[in-house]
Amino acid sequence: MFNKFKPTWMIESIYDLQPAELKARGIKVVLTDLDNTLIAWNNPLGTPQLREWLEVMKKAELPVVVVSNNNHQRVKKAVAPFGLPFISRALKPLGRGIKLAKKQFDVQDSELVLVGDQVLTDIAAANHTNIRSILVKPIVQTDAWNTRINRGIEKIVKKQLLKQGDLKESWGHTLND
Repeated sequence: MFNKFKPTWMIESIYDLQPAELKARGIKVVLTDLDNTLIAWNNPLGTPQLREWLEVMKKAELPVVVVSNNNHQRVKKAVAPFGLPFISRALKPLGRGIKLAKKQFDVQDSELVLVGDQVLTDIAAANHTNIRSILVKPIVQTDAWNTRINRGIEKIVKKQLLKQGDLKESWGHTLND
């Protein structure tokens, strides 16, 4: 039951991802959650570190696509400063947003990875659609009201994953950690 919440990898931050490491694993498109993965949910302007990371990904010709459960206007406004493509109302943990991205970029499951901070939505969506996933530590330790409920359930799921040996106790900084 808990296997659908098991991430492929765990790293501290999306900003730790390096293009060479992703390309070596055949990844051609990086799908990412928005809130608390790419930007802090309460700081839509992002950080200089985010802008640097996006520039590195752009130079490496690795598209970064936001796949968010938020509504169109919210996502459009949040990604506008970065010029990122996005899919709103992704319906994670279902596969709607991932399937749309796969079709839009004409890639195979093995060429996608989804990065997110929640096992109940992001990691479950990746597993549901047979793509690899990267669980990251939330950027900030507070959440919007609608995410707080998930975090309570997530604690129970993570505890079980740890017990099964399907989740690490510490965060890595590369996909090899």
